[in-house]
Order: sequence, then C-alpha cells, then structure tokens
Amino acid sequence: MEVRRHFWWCWFGALLTLATLLGGTQGATQGSTGRRFVAAVLEHAVLLPPPRAQGTLPTRAEALTLMHSNLDIMEPLIRNATSMGADIVVSPEDGLYGWTLSREEAQFYMEDILDPSAQLGWVPCEQPPSANDPEPGSVLSRLSCLARNLSVYLVANLGDGKQCDRGSDPRCPPDSRYQFNTDVVLDRLGRLVGRYHKYRLFMGEDQFDQPAEPTQVIVETDFGRLGVFTCFDILFHAPAVQLVEEGAIDTVLFPTAWMNVLPHLSAVQFHSAWAMGMAVNLLAANTHNTTNRMTGSGIYSPDGARAYHYDAVTGSGHLLLAELDASPRAPGYQRPDWGRHASALAPPSPGTSSPPSFTASVFHDPFTMVLLAAGTANASVCHGELCCHLEFAMQAAEEPRAAGELHALGAFSGLHVVEGQYYLQICTLLKCAGAEKETCGRPTKEAATRFSRFSLSGTFGTRHVFPEVLLSGVELAPGQFQVLDDGRLVNSDVGLQGPPLSVTLFGRWYERDEGDCCGGGPGGPGSIGWGRWQVAMLGLCAAATLLTGVAMR
Repeated sequence: MEVRRHFWWCWFGALLTLATLLGGTQGATQGSTGRRFVAAVLEHAVLLPPPRAQGTLPTRAEALTLMHSNLDIMEPLIRNATSMGADIVVSPEDGLYGWTLSREEAQFYMEDILDPSAQLGWVPCEQPPSANDPEPGSVLSRLSCLARNLSVYLVANLGDGKQCDRGSDPRCPPDSRYQFNTDVVLDRLGRLVGRYHKYRLFMGEDQFDQPAEPTQVIVETDFGRLGVFTCFDILFHAPAVQLVEEGAIDTVLFPTAWMNVLPHLSAVQFHSAWAMGMAVNLLAANTHNTTNRMTGSGIYSPDGARAYHYDAVTGSGHLLLAELDASPRAPGYQRPDWGRHASALAPPSPGTSSPPSFTASVFHDPFTMVLLAAGTANASVCHGELCCHLEFAMQAAEEPRAAGELHALGAFSGLHVVEGQYYLQICTLLKCAGAEKETCGRPTKEAATRFSRFSLSGTFGTRHVFPEVLLSGVELAPGQFQVLDDGRLVNSDVGLQGPPLSVTLFGRWYERDEGDCCGGGPGGPGSIGWGRWQVAMLGLCAAATLLTGVAMR
C-alpha cells in the first residue's frame, strides 16, 4: 500500500512538472531571471573588391588588405559600443569582403577556422602561427585580440576554407576545397567559442559550399544561452526553428546580407516578427548597400523592437545599442493558438463577397483578395484551406493623397517558388501601390490612410506564425499592437501612430516543406515540447524508481 501511494504521488508530481515544462516553452513577453545585458549590432557599408581584369585573381595580400580595410571601419564602432557598456557586438554577413566574389576569387579570402569544440580554449590572438593556427595578419587573430582587449563578445562573418580529398570524400568539390560562409563567436578572453557554417545558401552564393548537415552552435554566457545562424537560414525549420526549440536558446546572433522585399519581407519587419513569434531575442546585423536594397538592422525582443535602423537613402552604416532581458521566456506564458478565433467563424460563401474577390500577385504568390471599404466593417477571404478574417475601422481621409488609396485583405496558402521554395500561410491587410486593384501586392513605402482599429485572424494549419505591423516609411510599430491568446493580431490601446503599409500574420508551414521538419504539431519529434517530454519522462521513471525503493525499505 505504501509503495502504491508513493508511486502515484510520483506520477502526479511528474505530470505537474511536465505541464509546467511544456507550458513554459511556448513563448514569452518578459524574462524571469531579472538579468539584463547590453547588445550592439553594426550595419556596415561594405567596401567591395575592386574590379579586376578578366582572367586575373587577387593575391592573398590583396584579400587581407580589403578585409582589414573593412575592419578598420568597424573597429572604432565596436570600441564605441563597448565604451557604452555593450556585452556583445554583432557584425553583418559578408561584412569583410562583400558578396561579389567568384568561387575562384573567394579562395584567397578564406581562413582555416578550427572547430572550437575540438580545441577548447583556443585564443587566435595569442598563439603563434603554425600549421593549424592563424597566419600573420589573419582577420580571425585581429578579431580575437579585439575581443580580448575590449572584454566583449564579438560575432563576425568570414570564410572558412578546408582542403578535401576527392578520392575519399564523395562530397568534395571539383577544386578539392570546401569554402564555407562562416560565423565566428569570440568571448571576452578572445577565445573562439562558436563556429557556424551557413546551411541555407541563397541563390548566387556559388562561392560557398553547403555543409552536409545543419549544425546547432550554442554558446553559454553569463547573459544567457546564445545560438547562431545566418541570413536565409531564418526562413527554414532547420536550422533556425530547430536551434531555438531544441536548444532552448535565449538570444539568436544573426549576421545577414538581407535584400528587402515588400510588402512582407523587409528586414526590420520580418526579423522583428520572427523574434516575437519564436519568443527570443534576435540581434540582426545587416550589411548596408542601397543599390541592392540592403538595409535594416535591429535588436529585437519577444515584445517588440528595442532598437532598429532602416535607411534606404544614404550610404552610411550605423551602430545600434539596446538593453535586453537575458532570459526572455516567462514561465507559464502560452504560445497563441493561432487558428482558434478564426476557426470559430463561418467562412465566406463562395461568390458572395462584396466587393467580389480577385487574384493579385504578392512576391510572385497568387493571393486571393477583397478590397476594403471605408468606415467600420468586417471582411473575410479564403485561399485553399486558409480563411482570413478582419475587423477594422478605417478613418476618413485627412489629406488629399489618402482619398485615392486602396486597401485589401489577402490570403495565400501554398508553396512559394521564387528565390527558394517553402510553404506559406499568410493573412494580410495591405495598402495597394496605386488606385487600381491590380496594384495590390506591389511594393510601396508610403501610405496616408489611418486605421483606428483592426483585428486580424486566420485558420492556420501551422503553429509558427509571425505577426508583422509595418507603417508608412517602413517604420515599425512597437507597443502599438498585440497578439491575443486565440490568435488575433489587434491594435493595442494606444493604437497605430501612423498609416499602415501592412498588417500581417505570416505563417511558415514547415510541416509541408520537403525534407525539412519537424515531426508535425507541437508535440512531435523536433519540437521543444517533444524534447522536454522526453526529459520529463526520464525524470518520471527515475523518481518513480527512487520513491518505490524508499517505500519498500
């Protein structure tokens, strides 16, 4: 009898613990430890390689000169950041040499970067050059010395070159060398504590090789658990979501060379939404090149942007600093049930919408849309299995240019196939680029019509939805909107302080991506809930065995 009583109390306690674990992984708005840290990100206007005569290649000395010239620009900003208390500084992808190199040219910019897990405590700054250590004048050595001298964590992006044997390695490239787009993390002592090879290479990154598998790089610090990935990685379950959910990451370090794509994929817009949807801090450092639409860096938390920068006009870089919670997930906070509210509403009957629905292209995806009428109203539209519902109050035109503006509610559920393939589910209120419905979905940066109220929801089949609100002038709206437990994206009490370009629930349906996921729903293998379920069950068995043994004695 005593054994049975202890055994069932063990089960009861373990299940309570399990419920707490699963509940605590769903997201956050405030950290629970009270620890704070100061983060800095650099948006750097990269000096690109000079034009070369056809058929000629740079020398290693020329490559080093360019990389050190870029570092000469970044170093004073890094020093400035540390003088203002920065604990960590993140610099952008391609920040040392740009993105224009051919594969043959890029080989001269590569350095042999060791795996820090295989050589613990390696300080590139202090170890003399040898077969495995940095050559004289290497960029990694300079970064290590800078981190140590300033007592700061540094994150930089550079090339990692590795020789390979085609006879023994079937993946070895034809030129017998691997070239990886690589992020490095150096700690306050100058030690290399993280090395990440970018997995999702964007189109045109032929100078680099894809690693055989995505890796999880996790760095333990006195200000939380950090994870690293690069640019295009953020759009996929592996490595981005997998790293956060399986690695229990607090802060993501994110060097990027992001080309802005409106209406839904401008850098500040999507990156801030991703941080909110994943309930993590995100330190996004973008390169700055207005010719290629590259701008938009930020320091983002689960409750919005702490600092961000968007400048599509000037050619100058920028330094951002902000204070963050070291542990942004609050115990007990639940991730929204994204489809709950919309699923309780009746879908619109086919052919009955007024005005009638139409199809418009948004970044090459065929959205089903309905135009919005002025005043206070409801609107609904469906595309496949996704139905989107909007309640809104559109204010009367306060200036002449607002009188001719069109707005639409759009829905898309399907496979995106341009510049990468991935499944999307999107509900969006957007301002059309012109006065004709055919312009709905085209990029636009200015709006004049204000909304005093909005509530957007959708019947999402994915649990990964990222809430975006972008205002006229490509401005974010921190504190001006919120997500409710039932999946509605609504205005906050203060309301929007400017005319919206778009209000969007951007869903990534990872479960449908070929070869990249995730085990299904929130309890499937690959989810944070699954990993902690396994931990809880192991604890349950151990506790049951221990207590049973005690009772028997």
